[in-house]
Amino acid sequence: MSAGDFYFAINATFRFIHDTYGKDALIDYWTAMGREHYAGVAARFRQGGLEEVRRYWADYFAREPGGDVAVRLADKGVEIEVRDCPAIRWLRDAGREIVPYYCEHCHYVSTAIAEQAGMRFRLEGGGGACHQVFSREGGHT
Repeated sequence: MSAGDFYFAINATFRFIHDTYGKDALIDYWTAMGREHYAGVAARFRQGGLEEVRRYWADYFAREPGGDVAVRLADKGVEIEVRDCPAIRWLRDAGREIVPYYCEHCHYVSTAIAEQAGMRFRLEGGGGACHQVFSREGGHT
């Protein structure tokens, strides 16, 4: 199994939770994942600031199969420009039906991480291309 095959499991898990328990339960799942599973990442961000955010996401996307993502520290904070999402690319290339709310997990998980780190998170776009920003509270780097 390739590492990218994990996207199949994520897609199926999101569908199962949504169809069995509803959208609110899925949002609760994503938020809890951000708070609990990624608590160590939030602590790293709180400790290391925006440079640690940049480093984490640059390393993360460097290990992901496929996709086209740029991560940079900018005036607004850390900008993540996802031109071709590795997860969406993997699912599409495999001919999988992608749940329509798939991209929402980035918003809820990253918002929970950012809040614990004393930061803000913003996401625009979806469907395989988006712009994400982690910034300090108040929007300053």
